[in-house]
Amino acid sequence: MFGLKIKYLSFFFILISIFSFFNIIYSYYLNLYLNLDTYYLCLIVSATISIIFYKIKIPNRKFSIFNKIFTVFFGYIIIPVILSIPFYFSIYNLTLLDSIFESISGFTSTGFTIFENIKHIDQSLILWRASVQWIGGLYFLFSIIYLIDIYDESFKKTLTNFISFDSSEIFKQAFKVFLIYSILTLIIFIILNIFSFRTFDSLNLAFTLISSGGFLPVNDLSLIVKENSQILVLSFCMLSSFFSIFFIYNLILFKNRNTNFFYEDLHLIIYLVTVIAFFFLLFGFNTNFSINFLSLSSSMSNIGFSLKLVDPDLSLIYLVLVIIGGSFFSTSSGLRFIKIYSLFKYSLNQILSFSKPRNVFMNKLMFTNINFDFNEIKKYFLTILIFIFSFLILTCLLSVSGIDFESSFKLSILTIMNTVNSSSYGLSEFDFNNLHYFTKYCLILFMIIGRIELLTILLLLKKFLFKN
Repeated sequence: MFGLKIKYLSFFFILISIFSFFNIIYSYYLNLYLNLDTYYLCLIVSATISIIFYKIKIPNRKFSIFNKIFTVFFGYIIIPVILSIPFYFSIYNLTLLDSIFESISGFTSTGFTIFENIKHIDQSLILWRASVQWIGGLYFLFSIIYLIDIYDESFKKTLTNFISFDSSEIFKQAFKVFLIYSILTLIIFIILNIFSFRTFDSLNLAFTLISSGGFLPVNDLSLIVKENSQILVLSFCMLSSFFSIFFIYNLILFKNRNTNFFYEDLHLIIYLVTVIAFFFLLFGFNTNFSINFLSLSSSMSNIGFSLKLVDPDLSLIYLVLVIIGGSFFSTSSGLRFIKIYSLFKYSLNQILSFSKPRNVFMNKLMFTNINFDFNEIKKYFLTILIFIFSFLILTCLLSVSGIDFESSFKLSILTIMNTVNSSSYGLSEFDFNNLHYFTKYCLILFMIIGRIELLTILLLLKKFLFKN
């Protein structure tokens, strides 16, 4: 089937087995037996699939980029199905569609939930929701490395000096990602505990923040965050999914690196400081700035959390920040700031070259010697076009299904950018549980489309629509 390299997926089924085992231990420790059988079932099924996928013999040949894209896309379908087992067989009588919707929402780090009241769910299932996000965030990072050859040379240089990756280099970089991702999760967990977050809440939030997810262990963030110091700490922890997963790693090894390895994050620092300064000067004197800072960090990292005290008039600005997104090698979504900045600079240089033809304008990014060529600019432009096209299609589909236009407009952006609905965007009370099944299918599809990077959609269209 499309030459899928399913051995790549076997690791994640092992990971599901491990998390299922942890949930079994946790359930026994706290005497939570209501959904215990579901984790046993998930453990058996995921372990069996992992062994089968690993044992299947595949011809030793070079896989095309299209085989890799189909493998990643297949993973976004089959892995959430297995992750939905504890939801479907739980005591809460969820339909199969609702179970898969919840699973894909977590796995794509979106955060839409069909549960109307989180406090009625037992702690083991709440922890499972957070685990689904953590696995999904890691899968996304692995997928970037697996599909590294489709991305621009400038993006590759933020990770490696290799022109292309063989199997050993993919394994090396993937192991590095797994190690850094796990360590950052542990660091966030410890920091939140230091600032008096409950241990259970800290663990759930650590899984959520590092993966840029949107699931909360409670109904409202204000039940967890009560002090300004906690708001600020949570805001800074959110930025872990805004910057590159390799940022701190590359800083530590700076003596052996050049600025190409973290130039994108240097741009993001300037972007972050500029946005924070803008908000502080305009809105810092009228409201508690820490609340706005939380919404800023949450939107820029595509998490979406906010407190109900946030100014609803700023929702459009927060949506723009969601669209821009964070670093390429992070778990955030968005069009990516560096792409928009590069496209803007190139366009500006083109305009200036016509008005001042005697001058030479270099298409070079700050902090680096990397020049971007016209082929990269075309990719950036086409990515934006695909986003607009996808956004318009989903908005129309949601409007046709009975959702008012304003909500359809906002929900389409949040879906494609994998960001949870909250009061920052005026959708905190949106009910996913009672949506029509057609609407849920649409949201599921576009959550996956948003997560596999819009450039891969372009390549698939090229393969099937433009054979030559």
